[in-house]
Amino acid sequence: MHTSFRILVLAAVAAACGAAHAEGLTFKAGVIRYQPDSRTSGLTGIGIPPGADAKVGSANTALFTIEYELQPHWGAELVLGVPPKITSTATGSVAFLGEVLSARNVAPTLLFTYRWGQAGATWRPYVGIGINYTKFTDAKSPQGYDVKLSDSTGPAAEAGVDYAIDKRWGLFASIGYAQVRSKLVATGANVLQTTIDFRPTTYAFGASYKF
Repeated sequence: MHTSFRILVLAAVAAACGAAHAEGLTFKAGVIRYQPDSRTSGLTGIGIPPGADAKVGSANTALFTIEYELQPHWGAELVLGVPPKITSTATGSVAFLGEVLSARNVAPTLLFTYRWGQAGATWRPYVGIGINYTKFTDAKSPQGYDVKLSDSTGPAAEAGVDYAIDKRWGLFASIGYAQVRSKLVATGANVLQTTIDFRPTTYAFGASYKF
């Protein structure tokens, strides 16, 4: 198991243990849009023309969140989801190639949150800060390259609002950001390399249930 991922899992377990003394446990489910504003260091390799580059597209997927209320205003939140399929298209001098990469990203995120307002209030805005771990799987290239993307660990943040329908059910909406960087190595007729700074913003909304 990747060291950074192990740290994230242990932190989540610690939060779960602390939940035994927490005032509430909330489960959230909804949809999330993963919207990168990607930048790369440029594609390099033998035979690759100057100005070759690529851009990562957006994706939608299902979102699941478990939150432990540690104190009336403080909580720990583990954000999970169905790994979305992300694609990358060629730009610059190789734009004619079209789609050059597809992959899925497994990206658990652990956040510590602060909520305004009193417990039981109808509206409760919140902010969170923590750590994101992203692992890329099922990476493929239509050009037949064997593609490897390195794992990424970086800071993450979010801002959102909870709306209580009643004591159990509610709605939520949030916007988030994470630092995700990965080194890409594609091996085929030649070897291509680049570093991708995904710079993803996420937009999420859905329903919540408090136990």
